[in-house]
Amino acid sequence: MSPDGYELGGKVAIVTGGSEGIGAATAQLLAFYGADVVIAGRTMETLEQTAESIARETGSRCLGVQADVCDEEQVRRLVARTIEELGRIDILVNNVGWSSASPLSEMPTDQWKNDFALNVDTAFFCAREVARHFLAQGSGAIVNVSSIAGSNGTPGLAAYSSAKAAMQMFTRVAAAEWGPKGVRVNCVAPGLIATDNAMAYYEEVKLDIDAVCSRFPLRRPGRPEEIARAIVFLACEASSYITGETIDITGGPIM
Repeated sequence: MSPDGYELGGKVAIVTGGSEGIGAATAQLLAFYGADVVIAGRTMETLEQTAESIARETGSRCLGVQADVCDEEQVRRLVARTIEELGRIDILVNNVGWSSASPLSEMPTDQWKNDFALNVDTAFFCAREVARHFLAQGSGAIVNVSSIAGSNGTPGLAAYSSAKAAMQMFTRVAAAEWGPKGVRVNCVAPGLIATDNAMAYYEEVKLDIDAVCSRFPLRRPGRPEEIARAIVFLACEASSYITGETIDITGGPIM
């Protein structure tokens, strides 16, 4: 093991939503430190392109697996395929999630349920399935990707904010239950991050990014790789005495 605890040679990671944005940046960095990585997503073409790029640039194995992790059976197949192809699982990054905007008084029930399904159910299905292997081997690390909306709340995003808050509490309870068996569970809560999908959405709704970021101490949006660094820290032995925590990654507190 390297003295800084970042060496991941011989480890296997699953990253959901791993074909682009924060997920792809995380898979890339995990592979850079030596892990073999499975990236899961719904679009096979994008998965294959990202997996090929990661393998070429890092020398680690990277496998793209098409899976909708809102579906429990597809989650089971994802985990089984990972073990079949790569032999084990050591790290799970629950990165799937998205928001839908609506005033709370006008929000359809289906929208509320869909935000919870996408942001909370996915993490639960994946963590529960992977934990069976972690608990049997007596080790493993899970990192959930929440949002600053789950810490502070965002008007117009009641369902998303509530779902991301639920993910943070799920992190704490899972860490408490599984810690005695050697499994750590942590969470990151990004703020405004300049992924391609997010920036396209901000442009569509005519959000003035410069005006928003003028309130942040660091005066800019975050980059996907800056979230990936925190995720990888929480996934490896460098953070071996940290569990049940949520780290806000927001460019500083708004005061």
